[in-house]
Amino acid sequence: MNEYHVSSLVVHAAADQIESVTSEIEKIPGAEVPASSEVGKLVVVIEGESRGGLLDKFEQIKALPGVLAATLVFHQVEEEEPEDALEGVGR
Repeated sequence: MNEYHVSSLVVHAAADQIESVTSEIEKIPGAEVPASSEVGKLVVVIEGESRGGLLDKFEQIKALPGVLAATLVFHQVEEEEPEDALEGVGR
């Protein structure tokens, strides 16, 4: 079975670097910034196929210039059935 991981983070960035931090985060495959505030708080969603891959993205975000702190607030794992296991379902 394959896994699909989704996590959300709260990232605190220097207020004068919000745009550059947001831009750098959104360059990371599987990462997006759906919300931010003027004072430097960003909501970040990251997704991927492994826990290790998400951890790598989290560490990459924490290391960005202008990031003061990053905190994991949610993590969910969905197990995906292989497509061939679904053959014949609903017939």
